[in-house]
Amino acid sequence: MKKLPVVLITGGAGYIGSHAVQEARKNGFDPVSYDNLSLGHAWAVQGSPLVKGELADRKKLSAAFKKFKPAAVMHFASHTSVGESVANPQKYYQDNLTNAMTLFSVMLERKVRYFILSSTAATYGDPVEVPIPETHPQAPINPYGDSKLMLEKILAWYDKAYGLRSTFLRYFNAAGADASGKIGEVHEPETHLIPLVLDAAMGRRKEITVFGQDYPTADGTCIRDYIHVTDLAGAHFLALKRMMEKDKSDFFNLGTGKGFSVKEVITKAEEVTGMKVPVKMGARRAGDPPELVARSSKAMETLGWQPRHSSLENILRTAWAWHQGYFGKIKTSRQPAARSRQARTRH
Repeated sequence: MKKLPVVLITGGAGYIGSHAVQEARKNGFDPVSYDNLSLGHAWAVQGSPLVKGELADRKKLSAAFKKFKPAAVMHFASHTSVGESVANPQKYYQDNLTNAMTLFSVMLERKVRYFILSSTAATYGDPVEVPIPETHPQAPINPYGDSKLMLEKILAWYDKAYGLRSTFLRYFNAAGADASGKIGEVHEPETHLIPLVLDAAMGRRKEITVFGQDYPTADGTCIRDYIHVTDLAGAHFLALKRMMEKDKSDFFNLGTGKGFSVKEVITKAEEVTGMKVPVKMGARRAGDPPELVARSSKAMETLGWQPRHSSLENILRTAWAWHQGYFGKIKTSRQPAARSRQARTRH
């Protein structure tokens, strides 16, 4: 049997990384995860090889490359909270930027020439055009987005100087869970809207705080483009195979082209779960643009990619199934949402 090429997945025990691990073999690659398990979970790699280590540990990282001989690297190991990055920029520049430089150095040392960067729509900053195309000016308004943009710029120079090919995948809002129910979103502390909403529906938290209701949007709350994590993971392998075939760097948005406000997500979550979601209104958070919606036609046309799992209802249904399975049935005083009977009948 022909040996599959190895892809080293940094942060492979994390949320998006573990879904990439699951998609690897379906796409003709053998996954090896490199993760310090500070935010990830060993069970999430589903029995595939896992090296526990820090990206800053050049010796351990180099040993992993020597042992597994990867043909390519997918890089998910980073911090992703906008609010935290504003409060603690040092953490984001150290972990997202400086540690990644060590990874690039080992790649050059081991002559690994293909790299997929988990980038972000936060590199665009406040949009001047919606939906946002890849040609949109990049002007981040928070250290998280800035750290990712710096990596994009560094990799562009590494391409010219060293022939290190890279593809930047600028995500919008990753959400949902694998349909098998084996892996899903678990962060401690949790900062993402959908799992927080589901926590409130389940009774794991008292309420969900909506940060800002005075944005220039239809209902005053932020609008985001939610993309199912399975669709994201699949796009990585389409991009990797094209990069290896063409030996060319590139960059793509990954989103659905449709945005939903925070209030719309909460309303749909009540419909899907059949539970009332308690809401508290709060002030705006620093670094939050009013609206982020992708134009992803380039990925669809160039890679043949389609976000097949990314309806808001499917995102919430898979996330809810995972949430219930992982956190268990919790006794709660939550009252069923007013539309719960209708929702159960209709779906």
